[in-house]
Amino acid sequence: MDNIEIEKSGNEPEKNISPCDCSKPGCCSKLNSFDWLSEIPDSGHGNNIIEVRFKNTRKEFFINTNSLRVKKGDVVAVEASPGHDIGIVSLTGELVHFQLHKQGIKASEYEFKKVYRKAKPADLDKWYEATSLEDSTMLQTRMVASDLKLAMKIGDVEYQGDKTKAIFYYIADERVDFRELIKILAEKFKIRIEMRQIGARQEAGRIGGIGSCGRELCCSTWITNFVSVTTNSARYQEISLNPQKLAGQCGKLKCCLNYELDCYVDAQKDFPPTKIVLETKTGQAYHSKTDIFRGIMWYTFDPVNLVNFTPVPVERVKEVIALNKKGTKPDVLVDASSVVAEGPLDFKNEVGQDSLTRFDDKKKAKKKKKRNNKRKRPSNDKRQKS
Repeated sequence: MDNIEIEKSGNEPEKNISPCDCSKPGCCSKLNSFDWLSEIPDSGHGNNIIEVRFKNTRKEFFINTNSLRVKKGDVVAVEASPGHDIGIVSLTGELVHFQLHKQGIKASEYEFKKVYRKAKPADLDKWYEATSLEDSTMLQTRMVASDLKLAMKIGDVEYQGDKTKAIFYYIADERVDFRELIKILAEKFKIRIEMRQIGARQEAGRIGGIGSCGRELCCSTWITNFVSVTTNSARYQEISLNPQKLAGQCGKLKCCLNYELDCYVDAQKDFPPTKIVLETKTGQAYHSKTDIFRGIMWYTFDPVNLVNFTPVPVERVKEVIALNKKGTKPDVLVDASSVVAEGPLDFKNEVGQDSLTRFDDKKKAKKKKKRNNKRKRPSNDKRQKS
């Protein structure tokens, strides 16, 4: 996204709207959509609906009734209730209709608000002035809510572009009577108050961050519909039920537990139940773990200590179960010839094994070594005297 610069007379500094500074208005590209049709000419179907993003993950659709020539990254003044708001154009053209379809909005029935104009320097000045009050307003609101003993957490405050209204995002487990809070805030800040309840996952998406995978949080980059996640997703994938590892930054189970769940469920359709104990002449074999994609089930004859695991192919497990149903016990759990051998690893763990001087300049090291050797050698005069 292009930076937007507003030049002003005098010695006043230029104001830049940085796409990645999340403390500035128009910050960051959360829930950003890649415009893969940007280099294709407009089809001329009258695509006058644009997508405008505001603070964090809030996005709305507006109709460009004045046929303004806007592109992605332009700052525009749009209709609000009441007054106007300032946002940044995030998507235009044909892809807006895909976004509408994705969110279940019918363009023929939806009442779109209007785009007034491209933002003027006066609009931007008021916008910066309004957004500079958000952090202090949030902290003061938390203190007021604490004094009123309300069981709620104020997670974020978003001022409208014309500084006449503010949205207060909060989290609460139960119904909260915040009528007294609204009266105090309206009298204190002289603005219209809108309270909007969000969930823990939505709050994590608004704040953003880096997940345990090393990438940006999915809830702040592309997820818009949050599907419930249960511990069954971890059980199907043979993942250890460790709450610290399964929970995301929102405190809930990670959304990515559902990504490969269908693949695991389909792969396990031909697997026998793991609760069945295999009867052999050498003893009873208890299931321990499963390698789903290799088709191997691991069994042990000691259910308490869980040692000496034996890898058994799924087909052999089915054979043993069929023999047990007939009242027959096989001599061994699996033939030695059919035991699955563990292949060599195709990677090496070299973390911490590298030398600390591996990036040093080797030429400098050689020159330094030669210099030290010259200092140690005796001169020609000393050699002749000796």
